[in-house]
Amino acid sequence: MTTLNGPQTTGRTYRNLSEPRHGIDHVLDVAVPMRDGITLRADVHRPTEDGRFPVLVAASPYPRQIQDLGAPMGFIEAGDTRFWVSRGYVHVIANLRGTGGSGGEFGFFDAVERRDMHDLVEWAAAQPWCDGNVGMIGISYFAMTQLEAAVERPPHLRAIFPLAVTADLFEASSHHGLVSASFVTPFLSMMGLVAGRGNRFWRSTALRLARRVLHLPPLHRRFGTMNGEAAVTTMHQLLKLPHDPHPWDDLWHAVTVEHPVRDAWWDERDLVPLLRDVDVPVYLGCDWQNVPLHLPSTFVAWKALAHNPNVRLGMLGEYGLTWPWESLHVEALAWYDHWLKGRDTGILDGDPVRYALPGTDGWRSSATWPPTTAHRELALRADGLLADTEGEPGARTFLTLGAGLGRARPSAIDPPSHLSWTTEAFVEPFDLVGEIELRLVAAATAADTAWIATLRHVAADGTESDVTSGWLRASLREVDESVSTPGAPVLRCRVATAVPIGEDVEYRIPLVPNARHVAAGDRLRLVLAGDDQDPSVPAIMNFRHATVGTSSRNTVRSSSRLLVPILTERSGSRRTAGAPGGHR
Repeated sequence: MTTLNGPQTTGRTYRNLSEPRHGIDHVLDVAVPMRDGITLRADVHRPTEDGRFPVLVAASPYPRQIQDLGAPMGFIEAGDTRFWVSRGYVHVIANLRGTGGSGGEFGFFDAVERRDMHDLVEWAAAQPWCDGNVGMIGISYFAMTQLEAAVERPPHLRAIFPLAVTADLFEASSHHGLVSASFVTPFLSMMGLVAGRGNRFWRSTALRLARRVLHLPPLHRRFGTMNGEAAVTTMHQLLKLPHDPHPWDDLWHAVTVEHPVRDAWWDERDLVPLLRDVDVPVYLGCDWQNVPLHLPSTFVAWKALAHNPNVRLGMLGEYGLTWPWESLHVEALAWYDHWLKGRDTGILDGDPVRYALPGTDGWRSSATWPPTTAHRELALRADGLLADTEGEPGARTFLTLGAGLGRARPSAIDPPSHLSWTTEAFVEPFDLVGEIELRLVAAATAADTAWIATLRHVAADGTESDVTSGWLRASLREVDESVSTPGAPVLRCRVATAVPIGEDVEYRIPLVPNARHVAAGDRLRLVLAGDDQDPSVPAIMNFRHATVGTSSRNTVRSSSRLLVPILTERSGSRRTAGAPGGHR
């Protein structure tokens, strides 16, 4: 029997947890009626013993038939069925409409999908094997459907555990106007490839044999240190295979071409305003590396749920969320044993926020997110230093070129394609935790351009690693000052405004909140570009953006500042015990 990969708690010790004492029955391809007559398909995995049990619903567009395959693929995310059912839960894995044999048409996080999640929860609650208590489980799209259900407020939904969630589809698909092409294009193409396949493929002898091999302990352990780049690479390799263009290519056109700014189409797919009505307990979390996809929404959802007293946050370090998803199962068990079984597990003890601090061992806890910090302003100096003082005022220039210019090669007189600024080695160590902002003063020779900023950590031995990134299409630079704070500008622009050519413009660019311990002798480096299709430009998880298409000489003034959050001694952040290993 294999051990679950990844950290299983955020360093807590729990009590009174359900023990693995039940066998498993599988009831496959169950029809689940929706209010409009469409039928979803679900697999029901439940204890062999007679009785009523709490239910954990997992719903997504991904093949439900292979959620126990054990493969390190980005859509094996419903959780470990054996873990849950053996501990006295029913695990219902359902396909959204238009996928996996479910009727209707996939709407990509639309209002119909939200209503379906309400109906799915209530259907589960009404079954003879359910005791009336329903939660939900799973990461990524499975987490998104949890929020969809929560905003619809089904009476029997008791709690959710949405790790690596997206609450606003625009935020994940178009980073402040820059289409996240390396994600959304292969995602929709892959969905077109897999959505129409049925049981003949997913329950084939070949996949049954693969399941047996993938669960061999030595192989399974290797999946615990695989990252997102592997999935993106695999999806790109399959893009050329044919798929039904409807609705997948229709949705691609909508995301990448037809709706370049926030409008009614995106509003329908934005849950953030609806979270104010969510009162069920919510456990949020993500890994720090998930910068270009789910990490931003984790913090947006946290703020939107500030009215809810029963929200917890767990932030994970490297390989905290890998595929197949098996991490934090013990943490989730403590959560659901408390809310669905009424057990005193200790899940609510202590601070509501717990986070791994990269560069250190163990966990930190805090009463708030972010913990109390003081922003240190670092100037983007004309000499390439990132420093407390600006020095001699000046500027630096880089060149972003559009396609189709007919050049055989770059010229020796071309400015660089991107710039970087690096601090001197720090004398004293510090903890960078929280919200980060680039206040950029820059001029462009085009009416629109892109600003792509990546903050990197440079260890004393010269090893570099990405910390976080921020993005902005210059024409969508308007900031909502009424809700913005230092370090956290809010950009929800609905109208593009041309950049005044050749004139200095002040931009407030949010970098995705993050955390990192910076030791004495380490440095920080800021990389700024206008196009990350250039492979020399860093791109976290190898997520790259469609180009704006303009050619521009971009000039960055030394009056620009990077606001770095430094954890203060009175932050309320506390060190806690290290995390235990895997469980089965």
